[in-house]
Amino acid sequence: MNSSNREYKSDVFCMLLEYPENALSLFNAMNGSDYTDPSIVEVCTLEKSISLTVRNDASFIVDNILSLYEHQSSVCPNMPLRILYYVCDIFKRITDNRDIYGSKLIKIPTPRFAVFYNGLKKQPEHTIQKLSDAFEQAEDTPELELTCHVYNINPGNNENLFLKCGFLYEYMLFIEYVRENIASYGKDNLEEALKDAIAK
Repeated sequence: MNSSNREYKSDVFCMLLEYPENALSLFNAMNGSDYTDPSIVEVCTLEKSISLTVRNDASFIVDNILSLYEHQSSVCPNMPLRILYYVCDIFKRITDNRDIYGSKLIKIPTPRFAVFYNGLKKQPEHTIQKLSDAFEQAEDTPELELTCHVYNINPGNNENLFLKCGFLYEYMLFIEYVRENIASYGKDNLEEALKDAIAK
């Protein structure tokens, strides 16, 4: 499948999480919370127009928790390193007008990282990737660590997550419809496959 066929999944995922109600629904599902007011969602996704170097899929703050969510349609063991770039950029933006050289401790939102995978390569329901996995010299207690949870959101996986987050379930169904249409129409007819999936 060519890159445009892969990118539509990420584009739809990002578009859905631009809506505060969807971001809050996924936050609740991931954190076992029950917030109902979408206005408490503070979006801080990195856009190309803001950051010339990096762009991430979705990040937002709820109740002093920074959730950074990424979508992947292929297996990528480098997500912790990529997310490190993103979170450093976000924290820099958050603290830009504060004195990091001063004697007062600057508080920052508690970060939590997740990747949602829906590629064709078979993967476990849930895996954990760590930044320290990439270190040339392994350490029992690395001084720098970043832990990333990877959730398989293909059918038959993480059903409890789908039950808690309706839009994520609908997204999974939409991707399945597009895959079925591509199988029927051919991979060069993505636009037609997408139109038919939207009509379902």
